Amino acid sequence: METLGVKIIYLIRRRPNATREELIAHWYANHMPGVIANQQRAAAGGRRHAKRYVVTLFDDAPSQTWDGMAQLWWDEPLPVPKVPHGTTPTDSFQEKAEPYLPWITEEYVIVDGALPVAPLTLNEPFPCTRSGFYKKSFLVKAKPDTDYGAMFAHWIDVHVPNARACMEQAGGFRYCVSHSVNPEIEPYAGLAELYFPDRSGWEKYKQINRPDGMEKFLDLEGMYTPGSGTEMIGIP
Repeated sequence: METLGVKIIYLIRRRPNATREELIAHWYANHMPGVIANQQRAAAGGRRHAKRYVVTLFDDAPSQTWDGMAQLWWDEPLPVPKVPHGTTPTDSFQEKAEPYLPWITEEYVIVDGALPVAPLTLNEPFPCTRSGFYKKSFLVKAKPDTDYGAMFAHWIDVHVPNARACMEQAGGFRYCVSHSVNPEIEPYAGLAELYFPDRSGWEKYKQINRPDGMEKFLDLEGMYTPGSGTEMIGIP
């Protein structure tokens, strides 16, 4: 099922002088509350605003890769800024993160398993966190000169049914695919997100899964496939 509107993703990597722990602390404490407040003000004023806001933290991320990604769901795309966000930092998080740009995607929810939301009760309700799952994210890199129309058609018509069947056998409970709106200029053609109750589900999935032709489109060395056990929720 295609999600109405767009999902805008921000891939985040820490600056060389920042630790991963610093980045995450400032992301949660000093950046997410500001984003939430901005969206609440926009909604109250009748202006366009994000409908959801979730951050995935990638486990054991080396410094040269991504530490995580923020995802915001909008009714329509936002203009891409000429200067990346954080080039001139406006908060402590942006002092720790490398400048970042929006990645505009169209999302398809293939397996719509629910994820819990437990707002905080002793502090402001959001941001809050959730865990108790194992998520595998596939940042999908395409080979040079890829026919993206053919790739996306194969992804949805052939690969998705194969992956969904494997998810069902492995006990996976949520599966989403996001296709880049402008794959020719983005670092990745798309994103797949697979949720399991724990890591053993992912291990079982790998044993079950068989090639279905998707690999002919992929730059396997350029892909990044982190695991995750924690998400930070800004707007549920």
